[in-house]
Amino acid sequence: MINTIIFDFGDVFINLDKKATLDGLKKLGLSDWNEDLNYLNLSFEKGQIAREDFLLGIQKHIPNASIEEITTAWNAVLLDFPLKRLEFLQKLSKNYKLFLLSNTDSIHIETFEQENGTSFYSDFYQCFEKVYFSFEMGMRKPDVEIYNFVLSQHNLIAKHTLFVDDKKENTDAAQSLGIHIWNLQVGKEDVVDLFSKKEWPL
Repeated sequence: MINTIIFDFGDVFINLDKKATLDGLKKLGLSDWNEDLNYLNLSFEKGQIAREDFLLGIQKHIPNASIEEITTAWNAVLLDFPLKRLEFLQKLSKNYKLFLLSNTDSIHIETFEQENGTSFYSDFYQCFEKVYFSFEMGMRKPDVEIYNFVLSQHNLIAKHTLFVDDKKENTDAAQSLGIHIWNLQVGKEDVVDLFSKKEWPL
């Protein structure tokens, strides 16, 4: 029987436009996303480099763009957070231990909090026993160490835990540890439909 649910954040609760950031950077003069930028992004998501160094690292590839313009493009990925998902989560938190586990960076989280306001994001965070962001943890999905860390920190049992994420590589990694998974299909499924799924003993 599942008593714990670990949720991803992006495209599970907050909607994302994953093309928008790249489109925005290309408008600023970026020719293409490359290995250097990918490494920069992964390092920033793990909290290994400061916000300023990350933005300056991008600026090296688009020297005519300002830091402000780059920041705006970087945040273009963030869309709306439907209220129905928060309400669903609030009800769910009365019967399950909930955790948030997100690959994200300090810029995106700061922007999410500013755009949605203290009341909303506080209500959201309060649904969880603990909120885990990769940039604060120094590790990220799909590395198995991040799942093992959360399990061990809270004495969770894999077979009693469900993990919900929109990226198959992330759910595959969790499944390898014996965790139940829902690889949510963005645009076809919504987290609020959790109980219409029959795969897990909820």
